[in-house]
Parts: sequence; C-alpha cells; structure tokens
Amino acid sequence: MKSGPSQHNPLSTAWQSPSNIAIVKYWGKKGFQIPANPSVSMTLSRSVSETRVTLAGKSTAPGISCEVWFEGTRNQKFEMKIKPFLETVSGEMNFIRDYHLLIETRNTFPHSTGIASSASGLSALSLCLIDLHQTLTQTAIPALLFRNLASQYSRLGSGSACRSVYGNWALWGQTSSVSGSSDEFAVPLDFEPGSRFKQLQDSILMVSSKEKSVSSRAGHSLMENHPFAPSRYQQAHRNIIRLLDALKTNNWKEFEEVTENEALTLHALMMNSNPWFLLLEPESIRIIHKIREFRNDTASKVCFTIDAGPNIHLLYPLEEKQKIRQFIESELTPFLEKQQWIDDCTGSGPVKLNNFA
Repeated sequence: MKSGPSQHNPLSTAWQSPSNIAIVKYWGKKGFQIPANPSVSMTLSRSVSETRVTLAGKSTAPGISCEVWFEGTRNQKFEMKIKPFLETVSGEMNFIRDYHLLIETRNTFPHSTGIASSASGLSALSLCLIDLHQTLTQTAIPALLFRNLASQYSRLGSGSACRSVYGNWALWGQTSSVSGSSDEFAVPLDFEPGSRFKQLQDSILMVSSKEKSVSSRAGHSLMENHPFAPSRYQQAHRNIIRLLDALKTNNWKEFEEVTENEALTLHALMMNSNPWFLLLEPESIRIIHKIREFRNDTASKVCFTIDAGPNIHLLYPLEEKQKIRQFIESELTPFLEKQQWIDDCTGSGPVKLNNFA
C-alpha cells in the first residue's frame, strides 16, 4: 500500500549536495546529455546547494505542477528550466505528475558565475525526488543504487551534476581507464589518491559574481561543428590517463600540468567557437600571471583551474595553506570583487538534511 501526503501533513525531504570542480573538463555532447569525452572532478565541501521538495495536493493545471523558490523568492525562470527535467524523470517516478511540487533551494555561493550551481542544484533535487519515491512506494533503495540512480537522473538535467552525488573524486564518461565507467552516470574513483590530494584545498577567487553572458548549455552546443573538436576529445582521453596516474602516485607536477592545460583549453575552445565568446575578465588573466610568478619564485605547489566563467580556482595541498592565504591577501585581493574569495576543499558528498529552516 502506498503512503502519500495529506492536506494537513505534506510529505517533504531535504538534501544538501555539493558543487564540484572538473579537472579534466566535459565540453561537448552527443545525443541527449551524453558527454563527448570523459571528465574527472573533485567534489567540494562548502560550496553546496540545500534543497527541500514538498508534495502538496495536485493542482488542476495539466502536466507538471511546481513552484521553485530560490533563496526565499519565487523564481519563475528556474521553474521554466526545471519543468523539462521533471517531465523527463517523471517517466521513472510517476508521483511527480500526481502532486504539486514545492521546491525550495539556496546556495552558499553566487549563482551562474562559473561555480557549478547546476551541478549542486540538480543533484540535490534528484536526491530529494528519489528519497520521496522510496517513501511513497515503501521501498528501501540500497545506498549504492540510490547514488547511482541520483547520478543518472542528475545527468538528465545537468551533465556535471551526475558527479556531485559522490564524495572526493568522481569520473563521468566511458573510458577504458576506469572499470564500470559509463556515459549515463558517474562513478567514484576506485582508489585512494595520494596524500596531497586527499584534502586538496580550493580557494575560489571571485573575480565577478555577475551572471555569465553565455550558458554552459549554449557553449556545449558550439562544439558540434567545432574544427578542433576531434583533437580536443583525444586530448581529454590522454589527460584522463595522466590525471589518474598523478592522483595514484601523488605526482603534483603532473597534476599541475594537466589541470592548467585543461582549464586553458576550455577557454580557448570558447574563444575560437563560431560564434566565439569570452568569459574571462582582465582580472582573471592578471591573477593567472600572478600565480605563475608566485610559483616560480617560491616553488610552491599551487595551480589553477577555471570553469565556464571568470572565477579562478586556486588548488593546493593542505600543507601549503598558510603560505597561499598570505599570497591571496597580499597579491590577489586587488583583482577580486569586494576582495572576496571562498575557501573550500575536497568534500565527502551529499547529506540528507533533518532541518531546512
């Protein structure tokens, strides 16, 4: 017998899910939300989305019925983005069509600035939906299958979201380098990385909190006829092998080379797409120069990566934290919006929330 919400006792659940930062980047698709190349990411700890889904009585409106409230304000733009996702996954979770969904969500970081808010937001929403599904059907889903399903469903809304359902390091995309890898869901890396990468620090340097001018979805589509696409996909497969080896052998220099090569390749592809677009700001370039100068002068283990936006992710082992903090404060804050940065690090993945105030 199925249980469900009543008018006086609505059913709800809440999950917190992190963003992730891709080291080997996913850029370009084939088919529906299938990656053109595999990617590897580090799950973050503090850059998270918190989402609650509450089921209420179904409205009389046809189709999917939902409201999305982002940080206390109803956001109809988000509703328009989330409805197609709900339509897609409703084939697997019929209850989505049976109820009105109240979706409340918030981030600990700015939205649409090159920190993967779609990854944290869609993975949190998927976790909530699967949790509600098992409650309504009175079916206990084993933990590993729960995460696998969350990864599959997250991917349908945002490709990078499928990596956020796992802690530490995750890979998405079929590759002979990782057993069990798939284009349809991400998998956690099946080995323990070297000591430098267990608590890898990520200082996210906030160059701009403005919403980026071109969405990631539009950027992916420009790879379809990109003249450098075949070479890029080959490069990504090579860099996967190099990165996995660096993580296993604790090889910082190899990690640094792959990480920066991938970041610069991503933005080069944007700049030579047709039409081209540029998401970096002048301050982004100045910071990159400063990082290289600092590294050459001090021999510090530090490198950068960049997602689809202007903000710089400064990566370094925990042992370098005090030195890097001094470097940020003395050399980089003049280039940051309101002198802001977010100190983050490797995280353990999503958690179910007992309270959502």
